[in-house]
Amino acid sequence: LGKNNLSRRSMASKTQVGFVGLGNMGNPMAKNLLKHGYPVIATDVFPESCKEVQKLGAQIVDNPAEVADKADRIITMLPSSPNVIDVYTGPNGILKKVKKGSLLIDSSTIDPAVSKEMAAAAEKTGAVFMDAPVSGGVGAACSGKLTFMVGGAEEEFTAAKELLSCMGANVVYCGQVGTGQAAKICNNMLLAIGMIGTSETMNLGIRLGLDPKLLAKILNMSSGRCWSSDTYNPVPGVMEGVPSGNNYQGGFGTQLMAKDLGLAQNTATNTKTPAPLGSLAHQIYRMMCARGYANKDFSSVFQFLREEEGQ
Repeated sequence: LGKNNLSRRSMASKTQVGFVGLGNMGNPMAKNLLKHGYPVIATDVFPESCKEVQKLGAQIVDNPAEVADKADRIITMLPSSPNVIDVYTGPNGILKKVKKGSLLIDSSTIDPAVSKEMAAAAEKTGAVFMDAPVSGGVGAACSGKLTFMVGGAEEEFTAAKELLSCMGANVVYCGQVGTGQAAKICNNMLLAIGMIGTSETMNLGIRLGLDPKLLAKILNMSSGRCWSSDTYNPVPGVMEGVPSGNNYQGGFGTQLMAKDLGLAQNTATNTKTPAPLGSLAHQIYRMMCARGYANKDFSSVFQFLREEEGQ
């Protein structure tokens, strides 16, 4: 049955696609589906958020249940676990009206345990749930170059990939439900640790009289090189086209990084995995949120460290 469902779904390529959650990420993602010729049926808890995609031809409905009534392939892109639980299992949730054999893809970054709960609830209604969190941020969402990390039944991956490829450059199958979230959380924990390390290092070097551009150049030809030093340097003036050169505007917000590090800590606790640096990174990003950095890019940890020393 699964195989038939799959081939039928792939053949009916340009049938309607539902989209729930038109925020900073969901909005450009839905636009890319429209660009690829998919009729989109969308909803967002804030009606204002729907206006742009509506102008581009999307049909707007009142709630997720109505989306499920009209489309048998739905993508959700929401801020956190409670929103996902509500959108799928709430009184006006997708699972209230979902059609048998529907494909439900959640691109939110949430706790893997919640993804598994949603998959189990979807299965009871005869639908298929996959987790497909993204990396790449708003820029990659706009240009259609996101990376999707997908967890779920392998036989459904082809059908999911067909849709996700319209919005991303890389679509990677990670394993069963929850493994997409796991990959995303692990990456972001390392990213935060690397960004804090880069910021401390650059600050120390500057204090020791090194020119920041020269120090970055040396790091990037040495064993300390990392993505935060060579692609996304946190020191203003070292690189062009990154948030540090624009007063830390845009990019990946400190608040979102704090959220992802919180998820990493939850999963580390649940699996009894020691993660001392991940824990410290979580505390640092939480402190930054409390000190007015919440909406600045996460590379603003460089500025935060300089302020901490009373500069």
